[in-house]
Amino acid sequence: MKNNQKKFNTFREIHGKMFKDKSYKQAYEDLDLEFSLISALIDARIKKGLTQTKLAEKAGTKQSSIARFESGSYNPTLAFVQKLAGALNIKIQLAEWQ
Repeated sequence: MKNNQKKFNTFREIHGKMFKDKSYKQAYEDLDLEFSLISALIDARIKKGLTQTKLAEKAGTKQSSIARFESGSYNPTLAFVQKLAGALNIKIQLAEWQ
């Protein structure tokens, strides 16, 4: 890593620390599908070295929309999720219902 680049913590690193809190764990389990989607998109963004601002530019949206989505405080439309996936050049697939 170059000296001028920030090291970003992944969602998994942060999640691992926070999962020790019982109320966080319960809330996470209640929202597992939503958090899994958010986690996958954050990880893809970070792996591609994109900031929220750069992803927003590629997706044709605002950085604040990306921040709200990533924080879980925004209930996105499927079209918004597809727009982000397209900007990240990834495909979103759902597993079979159990």
